[in-house]
Amino acid sequence: MSQRRRRVDDPLWKSILEQTFSHFLRFIFHEEDAVFDLSRPFDYLDKEFEQLFPPESNRKGVRYVDKLVKVFLKDGSEQFVLCHVEIQSSKGNGDLAERMFRYFYRIWDRYKVPITAIAILADENGSYRPEVYRQEFMGTSLRYDFNSYKIMDQEESVLRSNKNPFSVIVLTALLAIKNKKISDEGLKAIKHDLYDEMINREMDKDTRQGLYDFLTYYVSFDNEEVLGIFEKEIETKIGRSDTMGTQEYLLDKAEKKGIQKGIQKGIEKGKREEAIAIALEFKKMGLPIADIAKGTGLSIEEIEKL
Repeated sequence: MSQRRRRVDDPLWKSILEQTFSHFLRFIFHEEDAVFDLSRPFDYLDKEFEQLFPPESNRKGVRYVDKLVKVFLKDGSEQFVLCHVEIQSSKGNGDLAERMFRYFYRIWDRYKVPITAIAILADENGSYRPEVYRQEFMGTSLRYDFNSYKIMDQEESVLRSNKNPFSVIVLTALLAIKNKKISDEGLKAIKHDLYDEMINREMDKDTRQGLYDFLTYYVSFDNEEVLGIFEKEIETKIGRSDTMGTQEYLLDKAEKKGIQKGIQKGIEKGKREEAIAIALEFKKMGLPIADIAKGTGLSIEEIEKL
């Protein structure tokens, strides 16, 4: 049995949230059909968010992803939904509440649009449960409350009975927390179980492929060959799908930014430095490390150290 902690590809949260956002709203907000106009497309404000909060290296022991989305309400008005996913926190260093408040006031100051915020806590720290930010000084006080959803608190049986496709995403994260040191064979069995859970829910092909890629790549096998075995076993069940999913979605974004072209140019010229820079960009986007290695010629060990 593996004694090291398994790698979790947390940037996958960004793409899967975008692929399943209507399901996410229905999962988190039970009044969604009466409030949100889900017939209108969502506007994913990644560039706008990065302008307000330029990417920075997360502090040691803290990992998170953010998603800012503009949605329309039944009355025709606009609202922003801020989704923050905290994958790992460091006890005593958690500044999530303050960070959520900072997100709120900068977004409000820039856009003057109502904001609802949800923090999905996918960490393993049982005492880490931020949901309010307070300030008080000499008669002046401020309180900011935000939605908080702790994955490790969820009941596995409740998630399995919930037919919303987003429940499979939460179940995947929950089982990752519960099974940190399981063997590759045990992990493969869990992934088959998650696949069966996914098949039992109604969703379109794009969403199904996205969920499949999330449960496949979210937690890595120690032995990359087991991943190939798992995928072949899934192919035996239903055959390969050619629908764009999370992996292809990330590659498509990379091509639009010219990264894929850059990889080919870098390989042709044999420039190791350029291959490293491109691999780092792919890693930031959440592409599986094994695929980055194939595309750049770098080793898995080299990419993991980036």
